[in-house]
Amino acid sequence: MPTSRALLVVVLAAVLAACKGQHEGPGTITGKTVPAEVIAARAESQKKALADLGAGDASAKQVLFGDLHVHTTYSVDAFMRTLPFMQGEGAHPPADACDFARYCSDLDFWSINDHAEGITPAHWQETKDAIRQCNAIAGDPRNPDLVSYLGWEWTQVGQTPETHYGHKNVIFHDTADDKVPSRPISARGGLLAQAFTQRPPFWQRIQYPLLDFWHRQRYYDFGNLQVEINAVPLCPKGVDVHQLPADCHETAETPDVLYEKLSQWGGDTIVIPHGTTWGFYTPPGSSWDKQLKGTMHDAEKQRLIEIYSGHGNSEEFRAWKDVDQDAQGKLTCPAPTKDYLPCCWQAGEIIRSRCADPKAPDCEERVVAARANYAAAGILGHRTVEGATIDDWKDCGQCRDCFNPSFTSRPRSSVQYTLAITNFDDPAKPRRFHFGIIGSSDNHSARPGTGYKEYARREMTEAIGPKDETWRARVFGTPEPPAPASRPTDEIPPGQAFRMVETERQVSFFMTGGLVAVHSNGRDRDAVWDALKRREVYATSGERILLWFDLLNGPNGGPLPMGSETTLVDPPRFRVRAVGSFEQKPGCPEYSLHALGADRIGLLCKGECYNPSDRRRLITRIEVVRIRPQVRPNEPVRELIEDPWKRFDCAADRAGCTVEFDDPSFILNGRPATYYVRAIQEPTPAVNAGGLRCDYDAQGNCTRVHPCYGDYRTPFDDDCLSPNEERAWSSPIYLSPAS
Repeated sequence: MPTSRALLVVVLAAVLAACKGQHEGPGTITGKTVPAEVIAARAESQKKALADLGAGDASAKQVLFGDLHVHTTYSVDAFMRTLPFMQGEGAHPPADACDFARYCSDLDFWSINDHAEGITPAHWQETKDAIRQCNAIAGDPRNPDLVSYLGWEWTQVGQTPETHYGHKNVIFHDTADDKVPSRPISARGGLLAQAFTQRPPFWQRIQYPLLDFWHRQRYYDFGNLQVEINAVPLCPKGVDVHQLPADCHETAETPDVLYEKLSQWGGDTIVIPHGTTWGFYTPPGSSWDKQLKGTMHDAEKQRLIEIYSGHGNSEEFRAWKDVDQDAQGKLTCPAPTKDYLPCCWQAGEIIRSRCADPKAPDCEERVVAARANYAAAGILGHRTVEGATIDDWKDCGQCRDCFNPSFTSRPRSSVQYTLAITNFDDPAKPRRFHFGIIGSSDNHSARPGTGYKEYARREMTEAIGPKDETWRARVFGTPEPPAPASRPTDEIPPGQAFRMVETERQVSFFMTGGLVAVHSNGRDRDAVWDALKRREVYATSGERILLWFDLLNGPNGGPLPMGSETTLVDPPRFRVRAVGSFEQKPGCPEYSLHALGADRIGLLCKGECYNPSDRRRLITRIEVVRIRPQVRPNEPVRELIEDPWKRFDCAADRAGCTVEFDDPSFILNGRPATYYVRAIQEPTPAVNAGGLRCDYDAQGNCTRVHPCYGDYRTPFDDDCLSPNEERAWSSPIYLSPAS
């Protein structure tokens, strides 16, 4: 006869087998059209700002704010963060994103961008329907309160620098079935995509419902999502998209294939790379040079790049390296500099600290091996050192002097680097990236535009973690004891998705997110889209700063706006105008409360909405960045990026700041030049602006970290606020001297 324990297991397994997961549906949109007087007041406030700045009617265009990077629980990783053991809130479907954008963050436009790797045919149809419904209640199509765009995220992760292309959002002008792809196109096959879409073994599927029985339904629902994803067969390769079965999963493993498939579908599409320096998934040594080769770049589709998001800042280039290469192409570990500590180097120091005699020859051998093992392991480098804690790693991999840097920043994938490099495969036609610059949230709880207030760190950022020590052990496994030597990559044991990457240390780098602003000729879908396509856009770190950046002496004698590209025979003259964002009042405006009701405001907006006062924050300075892109192969990039090239301190005037400048050396240099500006706002508290919050010694070395955890170790109501200089980045103006 079976033992009582075995019988209990059989009974529980039978109970669990009888319980069915439910399909994650699109939800119900609650809000209605925003009152017309509210929309009109936004436009009037901008006209007043220009008038107060002394610009009169210099610009007939409106500045509209949006978020082009939003996930719902249709994304597998977003669903995972809602699970009870991660202190999750439960489902946040597409309907939540529509209501949040309209009444919590008061955006003018947004797009949905769930990971294509996990979107089933049913979810894709529901996504299209939800976006159409969100647009249907927007009022007059010529003057809508909110424009909603359809899209997805192509989530490619290569395991080596040579195979890594990163993440790109795909956004469509249209929403009708006959004008958009029949299915999303994913990059399934990458490291993270595999981890989040593979169906786990039976015991792994039933253990969480068993251990958290009162919340078992949410785990069943997650299991059901995994079943739904894995039930969709892969589409055959090499077949025109129109000839593929309706219900297969379409893939493109590299950007050129993605562009080709989008071209086959037709329609107007924008592809936006994002999180380019985020080392969470970007292998050390990665560079954007390969993305300028041949068909890996489509200049018509890939016109914008995300410089800032809830995953930090991807702007700044630094000359230090996370790994190096020897003459044979093998990855090696560079020595630290005064402003950067490579993680591969710190891996060796952790092993050194475990030696009985740190000066012994065998200890040094283990130190050297640890550095080599880490360099060779890519994003799994942290797993080569068993038993290492967050404090052991100090601030390795982090940019110490960057603004809100992304976690373990990869500088040769930064926006500045992309604007400085040139491809000379065809010497007669050198190729360069000419991007417009945007910001986004990359929010994973259906909350577009989360940066309007700095609060609710766990809901408005991606900061999550187990609810107690017991669940932490279940999620990450029993902590490994410190080993006297590191292990090579092929000896790293397999682990859950949470252990494959540095899930805990990155939490201190999650921000509330950025915004994209467009200079638009109207509020309608076409006007916003046209502004995006012509790159008349700028990014903010979340605040609704107003920014204008113009070339005053264009070829026809008149001004040209940010995003322009032209040839000049005279030295360029520029003008910058910037106005600070409104200080916020607590709570939500009456029209939001009336539209959503107190309960939904509390659940979705966490009790706070965009609620501007009539007092603006100060712009403290304007910084100008000049980049002179490469004009010959292997020209050192470090010498081409001048940041800042010019700096202008602004008077303490809440009406804003205006500066003008020129570049007499442009014609003399006889080479192309790219200019963009930053408008810096007075310091205000912001979530996670302190990063790891290091203690530094007299030499500038991090001696101890004070991280903000996503789990129980940081109080749930601690927003980890630090002073932050919020800012706006203009799109560049691209100039070439006349022959």
